[in-house]
Amino acid sequence: MEQIIVDDSEMYGALVTAQYARLHHRHHCRDDQCTSVLVKYIHAPVHLVWSLVRRFDQPQKYKPFVSRCIVHGHPEIGTLRQVNVKSGLPATTSTERLEQLDDDERILGINIIGGDHRLKNYSSILTVHPEMINGSSGTMVIESFVVDVPQGNTKDDTRYFVESLIKCNLKSLASVSERLASQDITNPIATTF
Repeated sequence: MEQIIVDDSEMYGALVTAQYARLHHRHHCRDDQCTSVLVKYIHAPVHLVWSLVRRFDQPQKYKPFVSRCIVHGHPEIGTLRQVNVKSGLPATTSTERLEQLDDDERILGINIIGGDHRLKNYSSILTVHPEMINGSSGTMVIESFVVDVPQGNTKDDTRYFVESLIKCNLKSLASVSERLASQDITNPIATTF
């Protein structure tokens, strides 16, 4: 069963959040897989947050476990990136394919297709939505995933591990975005590849 986890003390638009999740975050989940949906509210303009998220070639701008990313050529659907992971995680590399990049709807879809980790058949969708937060222009980020449950692990263990990584990434995205917004850097971060 897919669940929605809101990483915030307040739930702003529960109905809208559920509608976005149903519309954009559909994963076919087999019996040997687990899935989840996480939500993060960010006190920064949507265009600023999206300009960080959409950079398939520079995930290290907000993902704290990424030390380096190499993309050959212009990122487009089907493009691969080689990601080096910082020490402390049970992996050193990941090969990821860009599946979806929609600037109008602000949707990023990625599949992990290789690497020295246990996240097999991992697929992630991340969407970015404008949201009023305490009367100010903010952003709601929704990230969902589906992944195989490794042999010897349970669905709950696998879900907990992946959710922990995503929560860390979303917290870092919020921190970076809010810091830039507080410095009045509200223009999108270089979005041309």
